[in-house]
Amino acid sequence: MKSLQELISTLIAWRASGRAQLTLLAVCPNSAAVLEAAVKAAARNRAPLLFAATLNQVDRDSGYTGWTPAAFVAEIRRYAARYGWEGPLYPCLDHGGPWLKDRHTQEHLSLDETLAEVKASLVACLEAGYALLHIDPTVDRTLPPGQPPAVETVVARTVELMAHTEQARQALGLPPIAYEVGTEEVHGGLVEMGRFERFLALLRAGLDAAGLSYAWPGFVVAQVGTDLHTTTFDPAAARRLYATLAPLGSLAKGHYTDWVANPADYPLTGMGGANVGPEFTALEYLALEELVRREAKLCRYRPDLVPSGFLEVLNTAILTSGRWRKWLQPDEQGAEFSALAPERQRWLLQTGARYCWADSAVVAARARLYQNLSTLWPDPHACVVEQIAQGVEHYLKAFNLTDTVILLEES
Repeated sequence: MKSLQELISTLIAWRASGRAQLTLLAVCPNSAAVLEAAVKAAARNRAPLLFAATLNQVDRDSGYTGWTPAAFVAEIRRYAARYGWEGPLYPCLDHGGPWLKDRHTQEHLSLDETLAEVKASLVACLEAGYALLHIDPTVDRTLPPGQPPAVETVVARTVELMAHTEQARQALGLPPIAYEVGTEEVHGGLVEMGRFERFLALLRAGLDAAGLSYAWPGFVVAQVGTDLHTTTFDPAAARRLYATLAPLGSLAKGHYTDWVANPADYPLTGMGGANVGPEFTALEYLALEELVRREAKLCRYRPDLVPSGFLEVLNTAILTSGRWRKWLQPDEQGAEFSALAPERQRWLLQTGARYCWADSAVVAARARLYQNLSTLWPDPHACVVEQIAQGVEHYLKAFNLTDTVILLEES
């Protein structure tokens, strides 16, 4: 199987020669059902797939999914065996940098403390067999709110984290991995094209000076018009990025591709990769909501069945966690959940569900829901997985990834 860096080089060569244009899909594995659905979709479409896990999701403390990096990789392999898939599935780290794990901010870690935690997590990812690490030191909690760190600081910390990782990789005797750098976030200070190009030039110089030129990143994250509340991809911006990055041996990667209105434009404009996450959590929420409706109908005819109360348990867990506040918009800051517009409440519940799928009360209520429905549907969980898998397939098809494994391996 090609390494991810080799795959990126193949995509660059293909575009230069006019061959089929592809964009790699990175699924954010924010639940077991999403992970299973993504593997199922990859197998069914014979497509390569990336899994971009944040340190909030998967880390040495098990994150909110309950997986350490090693357990996460083991789960990918388990689902691959279940669906009989031997094609390329690449575990990746998303947003590995200081204070990008919520707990580091909540515990008010110093720069040295959060860097030490991130470095330990990077090594754990290496040991688990990750194929790509996103190095993202674009947040600095020591600065006033809203002030991004200087480009020079971002570059210096990027080089520091990559140097630490490479030293550990070589000491462990592991093969080379791919790297991803940059951010699409305004807080990163790299959105404006001039600053973006300066970041690349300084990064090249910094990696050369550190003897790390061989570790030049395969992906560079950049702003292509989308964010958590904007769903229109900007083809012109993507073409500019491709023209800038391809000669350097990199491709642009877009984050916040959820619900994007024009996904088929990604491969046409040279985008190398795209992350999708919250959309799949919403699909899981909606699929379970439909099962709850079916359960309610069943219980009307089966007075012996006790309703699971699944949605009440899940929504209570989401609100109790408080993590929905992370996604409040500026004009909503400080507001109570009940004071928000109904459509915003619904969006926050669907988005915030990712933090609570592994909560013990939610897991128990879900099991009761499935048990109640099992008299009519032998495997209710399969219904949920299938709904998410169809969402993953939407992107696999738009990105021209169906039936590409043989072509990519032979190139």
